[in-house]
Amino acid sequence: MRLFLGVDGGQSSTTALIGDENRRVLGTGRGGPANHAAAGEGRARLEQAVTESVSAACAQAGLTPPVTFASACFGMSGGPEDKRAILATLLRAEKLLVTTDAEIALAGATSTGRGIIVIAGTGSIAVGCNEADRRARVGGWGYIFGDEGSAFDIVRHALRASLRMEEGWGPSTVLREVLLDATGCRTANEVLHDFYAPAWPRDRVASLAPLVDRAAGEGDRLGLEILNAGAQQLASLAASVRSQLWTEPDALEVAYSGGVFRSERLLERFRLLVELEPAARCIRPRHSAAEGALQEAYREAGVEEKY
Repeated sequence: MRLFLGVDGGQSSTTALIGDENRRVLGTGRGGPANHAAAGEGRARLEQAVTESVSAACAQAGLTPPVTFASACFGMSGGPEDKRAILATLLRAEKLLVTTDAEIALAGATSTGRGIIVIAGTGSIAVGCNEADRRARVGGWGYIFGDEGSAFDIVRHALRASLRMEEGWGPSTVLREVLLDATGCRTANEVLHDFYAPAWPRDRVASLAPLVDRAAGEGDRLGLEILNAGAQQLASLAASVRSQLWTEPDALEVAYSGGVFRSERLLERFRLLVELEPAARCIRPRHSAAEGALQEAYREAGVEEKY
């Protein structure tokens, strides 16, 4: 029996799926975050996350390691460049494909593996693939230079609005009190300094984004403006991918993924903007990123696609 492996190596966790040549999933396993590969502790975490998730999937599938896979695909947060050599030492695979987490998310999101996906969690990025297998990506520059519309970006704008209010050159907003309550700080300036400290890494700052959505729901004008601006920026990422890969598509699926889209206000604005484009349809992902990685493993081995 030929075996295939798909792995989604994310910033918070790693998921591995093992399938057979009939595209039946035999086992699923999970491990820790796999977004770092630098020497020392980062590499050790990557190795542990992959080993844990693949071993757990093997156990559920009734397989005894070491297992040789006909094809394996890893979609890695933070990019594949520094991870391929490490992954090649951790498992046996006749074919090994190492790509980004965004690419496998797209592979699982749409009905054909073609189209566009916009991902907005702690960061943001959009990727697309057309019928000629041409690919494009927009965004994903990180929190200093980009990540427009991401959860971190939403909180950053909320803090900026709070600072302007506190210093007397911006309008009143409940966002200031919301951030003070969430952080236990006395002033927005204190929040700012806390956010620069190690105790508040990017993902912890980003976790406060739902508070902005709540403030918008309670009628805060600046909160609503921040969400609408985020939706506009994310829709612009999708539009840029579209302009690079398609002229006039007959139909185009634009999927969305990530915690930012749990905001119904932002999602509905995003959907409206995306579907203003001719033939575009905004959809939830049909399958997970890990399932997309497994699909790519099948494709790499030449196993017929069955969508």
